[in-house]
Amino acid sequence: MELFRIKRDIPFMKHALIFNAISFLTFALAVFFLATRGLHVSIEFTGGTVVEVEYAQSANVEKTRQTVEAMGLGEVVVQNFGTSRDVMVKLPIRGDVKQTELVGKVFTELCKAESGTISQRDTISDKGEPISKQVCMAGTAEPIKLSRSEVVGPAVGDELTQDAAKALAFTVIGIMIYLAFRFEWKFAVAGIIANLHDVVIILGFFAFFQWEFSLSVLAAVLAVLGYSVNESVVIFDRVREAFRKYRKLNTHEVIDHAITSTMSRTIITHGSTQLMVLSMLLFGGQTLHYFAVALTIGILFGIYSSVFVAAAIAMWLGVKREDLIKTTSGNKEDPDDPNAGAVV
Repeated sequence: MELFRIKRDIPFMKHALIFNAISFLTFALAVFFLATRGLHVSIEFTGGTVVEVEYAQSANVEKTRQTVEAMGLGEVVVQNFGTSRDVMVKLPIRGDVKQTELVGKVFTELCKAESGTISQRDTISDKGEPISKQVCMAGTAEPIKLSRSEVVGPAVGDELTQDAAKALAFTVIGIMIYLAFRFEWKFAVAGIIANLHDVVIILGFFAFFQWEFSLSVLAAVLAVLGYSVNESVVIFDRVREAFRKYRKLNTHEVIDHAITSTMSRTIITHGSTQLMVLSMLLFGGQTLHYFAVALTIGILFGIYSSVFVAAAIAMWLGVKREDLIKTTSGNKEDPDDPNAGAVV
């Protein structure tokens, strides 16, 4: 579907040097901020304490967040999970207090916020052992319950960091193999450079503003890799099609035609996707905020890199008609190709 059709090809490759200079500068700035400031990673990577509580009524997450932040425990994460009554609180590691004591202090403050008091209740564990647990009572009601607490050690965080790096590396390698088989190695190199450009710029934004880098943000980064390569594949497909159809056009004219002919599709696809991501950013709350921020940055730069950077790099690597069209001998086109011999 096309909302509009551009009749004359736009000479994008005439300004390829400018586009790639801008890309290099933004990439260099992102690397600089990553090297000097680093990422502000969440407790999933550094280790910490997870406290899960269940409210009798729908939880007021903002009130819970203010209560925990008022304790001065550092960077905390408060979010819903499961039902509207379940809340997860993530606390950083503190060397001045035992993690078990920290859980008790947090639960006590949350209980006070619900006008309740802490008391001890003797119960029997699943293994039949007698245990004493804290309960929050407000008269005869129990406004909040401590569902579970867990300590995530630094070793687990290091393992998670390594797994995240492996996931990113395997994704990149998979994309390169796919592009090399689907098209040609020059397109594989161009596509992966453009996609890594998007990833590094997202990380650069998070390093510069010191936004929290969590597992959800990592998921957004991996999603951007797949999203960007999809746009690159569309452009590369159109380049191959134009090489077959327009024998009198040189390489940069073919690329200009390919980009111009996909402009309507690009605007529709990215525009509708960006509207959905913006709705998550505006109405998704704290839980989805940085996930949506990462996707927004990735989509905006993904359009730029897939359309301009990847195509320009492929042109400079010397991609030509013979690289993409089957040949039987020498540089002659395959006579069985239905598009062979087509002229403008």
